[in-house]
Amino acid sequence: MIRATVLAIFMAISTQAYAKKNCTSEPKSKWMEEKAFQEMLVKQGYTIDKFKTPGTCYEIYGKNAKGQKVEIYFNPVNGDIVKSEIE
Repeated sequence: MIRATVLAIFMAISTQAYAKKNCTSEPKSKWMEEKAFQEMLVKQGYTIDKFKTPGTCYEIYGKNAKGQKVEIYFNPVNGDIVKSEIE
């Protein structure tokens, strides 16, 4: 019984860890064009080293206007930040 409970908890945690971010439920036809989105970020002072589209998000690895390393997930429809990590 204990093994089954531990296994169930482990599987739930593993599934959450590997789940892609859910940034929007809007169809891709409503997303900002990738190039235009990246240009908008550069105008805001970001330097983009890597741009990805995991799941329903736009994600960047780079630096913010202060020169800090960042990893940021954006809603691709309105540009809102869904999650960010700053070093």
